[in-house]
Amino acid sequence: MEDEIPEKTYYRIGEVSRILGVEPYVVRYWESEFREVRPLRTSSSQRLYRRKDLEALLLIKELLYRDCFTIRGAKRELARRIKTGAEEDILKKVKRTLLEIRELLS
Repeated sequence: MEDEIPEKTYYRIGEVSRILGVEPYVVRYWESEFREVRPLRTSSSQRLYRRKDLEALLLIKELLYRDCFTIRGAKRELARRIKTGAEEDILKKVKRTLLEIRELLS
């Protein structure tokens, strides 16, 4: 999984949108809907996403686009996975998504 996401401390919204394959406004919308994604803000109000934010966004994209959850359903599924401790399942799905993204980029 670490090979697919560039090794950095922080990612700007443009980088995140390219990695996810969605427009920046989609990333901002997901940020407003999912409390698992909380980027830091610079003094000029630029968003700086951490690796855990990016991983959460990849999972959110998978739930919404591949598994066809609604926003509400995706929120419930994230809460269920966190509650039941399904971290391994989440990591496997994130890895699969990242591998697909890498294939698309090559």
